[in-house]
Amino acid sequence: MTSRIPTLDIRRFTDAAGAADRAAFVAELGAAYREWGFAGIRGHGIAQSLIDAAYDAFRRFFALPTEVKMKYHVPGGGGARGYTPFMVETAKDSLYPDLKEFWHIGREIPHDSKYADVMPPNLWPEEVPEFREVGYGLYTALDRLGSTVLSALALHIGLAEDFFADKTDCGNSILRPIHYPPITTPEIPNVRAGAHEDINLITLLVGASSEGLEVLSRKGEWVPFTADADTIVVNIGDMLQRLTNHVYPSTTHRVVNPPGEKARQPRYSTPFFLHPNPDFLIDVLPSCVTPDNPNRYPQPITAQGYLEERLREIRLK
Repeated sequence: MTSRIPTLDIRRFTDAAGAADRAAFVAELGAAYREWGFAGIRGHGIAQSLIDAAYDAFRRFFALPTEVKMKYHVPGGGGARGYTPFMVETAKDSLYPDLKEFWHIGREIPHDSKYADVMPPNLWPEEVPEFREVGYGLYTALDRLGSTVLSALALHIGLAEDFFADKTDCGNSILRPIHYPPITTPEIPNVRAGAHEDINLITLLVGASSEGLEVLSRKGEWVPFTADADTIVVNIGDMLQRLTNHVYPSTTHRVVNPPGEKARQPRYSTPFFLHPNPDFLIDVLPSCVTPDNPNRYPQPITAQGYLEERLREIRLK
């Protein structure tokens, strides 16, 4: 079933390929997102050594005692930076919190930036000295890859290739290392991450080679998507769905508990949530409004306003 969600090689878009193959890649990528809201991206150029080093640092942080990790929890901060403990975030409309703990790395910006009031400085755990270097290294690598994916998506809907460049160059994007602890109590009523859609423009998931990710198809079927180790899963978020008037759908997905002994193993994953600049106005693109698809969102909203609204819904604010 996993083959139903396409995986494409982005080198067809970035390398010195012929114009025809580049155009074919844009068409295939756009079709995948119109149908699924998800696709696998291989040939992304992010060194496996960087990914492995980052995961090693993240695992060692999560293995620290709870009282040590809580030094990096910011009460009232909405989880914007640092550590968020186990069973805090709750999927929208879910009765139960998710079975996970996580850390947030954000964009490094100047102290006098106009976005400084909504994009606080990062926290870094002194107990894992290399956490900062490899964590922010992975952040910047995924930020570049995400910009490339957005360029292809822009072309597919008739926009300039660089349409998103000045709208995401100071984006409030987040790298989120996640630890799903082993499940030792079979009667736990919730899944590791409840059914949800992402808030942002696009999400790039490093570590989707672990079992558990499921995507809800248009037919209402849960489709497992366990990607190859060299593949990064990229999906549409609600902000891009709103901007494109649902031409690019933000698809419901979840992380389920694996069966049997696999449930007793921890799961780690690291999504990168690519956001626009906080003051970007999410206003439906005229090219995405047609008689068959009238404007669903006549009232525009800033990216920051939308983010805060959603953080309240998932109980991080």
